[in-house]
Amino acid sequence: MKLRVVSHPILGEAENTEYVTIVVDGKEIRAVAGEMIAAALMANGIMVHRHTIRRHEPRGIYCGIGQCTDCVMVVNGRPNVRTCITPVEEGMVIETQEGYGMRGGQV
Repeated sequence: MKLRVVSHPILGEAENTEYVTIVVDGKEIRAVAGEMIAAALMANGIMVHRHTIRRHEPRGIYCGIGQCTDCVMVVNGRPNVRTCITPVEEGMVIETQEGYGMRGGQV
């Protein structure tokens, strides 16, 4: 299921949309230039952003305004990036985060 609003009763039609390509868990997807990572993922049917450390439970968008940490992912090798407030960029590499997203023993 893909979720992107292209026609809105108040905002109107999406016009002259520029796209970029990002890589999510090894798969290339198209995203609207400048949209938030979380929005690009949702538009491409990707709802799970991370798994919890203890129970390996899936997490995704919760607050959508950068206040919680449910949407954190590893972005360009950097863990704990809040995807709801981070805009996409051409060639960005995004990975589902496992637990605390530790790299080499550091967060």
